[in-house]
Amino acid sequence: MPVISQKKKDKIAEQILHHLFEISPESKFTSDIAQEIARDEEFIKVILQELQKKSLIVLIDKNQEGTKYQKRQRWRLSQQAYDIYKKHQRAFSQVHSTEQAEEDSF
Repeated sequence: MPVISQKKKDKIAEQILHHLFEISPESKFTSDIAQEIARDEEFIKVILQELQKKSLIVLIDKNQEGTKYQKRQRWRLSQQAYDIYKKHQRAFSQVHSTEQAEEDSF
């Protein structure tokens, strides 16, 4: 199996975070995230665990009744990461709308 550079892993992690932001506050199973990102489940699981160590995502290991999953894991964006991402998105939108207004004035 070829070695994947850290730069590419970071890009994939960004894709995962973006996907979780889009569906927030919903959570997704590892397999669903892997399918959405079009990557191997085991590879995605490793990246998800790295993101969890950085407190960017949260592991949900129990179902709605409180029973612990035996083999499955669900993931969602942490509240802190969601707030930062939302703030960044809002700033990007403001800059983009300002640039558009300047273009329209010409």
